[in-house]
Amino acid sequence: MNVQFKKGVLELCVLVLLDKHDRYGYELVQKISEQIAISEGSVYPLLRRLTKEGYFTTYLKESSEGPPRKYYKLTDNGRAFLHELLQEWKEFSNGVNQIIKEGVRDE
Repeated sequence: MNVQFKKGVLELCVLVLLDKHDRYGYELVQKISEQIAISEGSVYPLLRRLTKEGYFTTYLKESSEGPPRKYYKLTDNGRAFLHELLQEWKEFSNGVNQIIKEGVRDE
């Protein structure tokens, strides 16, 4: 899949996954990788940036499998941002789908 497509939707995917419950970084990577081939290195810079922008808070939680894990929790600002992005995504994807429908010949 085109790298630019992935970059564009990765932020939305992370926000959506954190809307239901808090997750740690590697868990987010695994969940997204089930649907979209991504590298682990693409998620962590995004998490740092979105935390710095106030869309997430973080906390450490003990793990039975090693050191404590850093969990990300969506803030109220993050939830509002998510809903803005979802609306933009719906409008964008509907527009692209309409162009595809009109532009692709059925043979």
